[in-house]
Amino acid sequence: MQDDHRADVHVGTEHVRTEHRRAKPLRRDGVGGERAGTATLGTSAGATGADPAGPLTVEARPGAPAGAVVLLVQGELDYGSAAPLRDALEEHDRARRVVVDCAGLRFCDSTGLNLLLKARLRMLDAGGRLDLAGLRASVDRMFEITGARQVFRVYGDADEALRDAV
Repeated sequence: MQDDHRADVHVGTEHVRTEHRRAKPLRRDGVGGERAGTATLGTSAGATGADPAGPLTVEARPGAPAGAVVLLVQGELDYGSAAPLRDALEEHDRARRVVVDCAGLRFCDSTGLNLLLKARLRMLDAGGRLDLAGLRASVDRMFEITGARQVFRVYGDADEALRDAV
């Protein structure tokens, strides 16, 4: 049996609602449970019992105009894999603009959501901005359900985001 939980998350002045499901307990033989702490929004290979698809990778490339950075994110973003994105966002938080290209992002849980929300606030405080591009359907749904999609500027792809000079 699973219990559904909803939580209000406050990040600075931002407020979003997240939904989580308590993981099923493992049987004595270690079978039958889900990865504890995994948000159920989207689908994660780890949560479904399949082999993980590999680590999260982040590649930074300069964007136009000068001062813009595109972070290409590949893989699954969760508690155990967030470090590469966290490091890249911290490294570029003084950029005028960061576009996180999520076209290769297959899964994002509440850890990833909070990481992006906090980075957005840091960038706004420094006079910059953080935008998202290329959200896949499952990741886009998580942003929509939590209300975070209204907080970010979301573009179809990184090129479209870079063309928008607003």
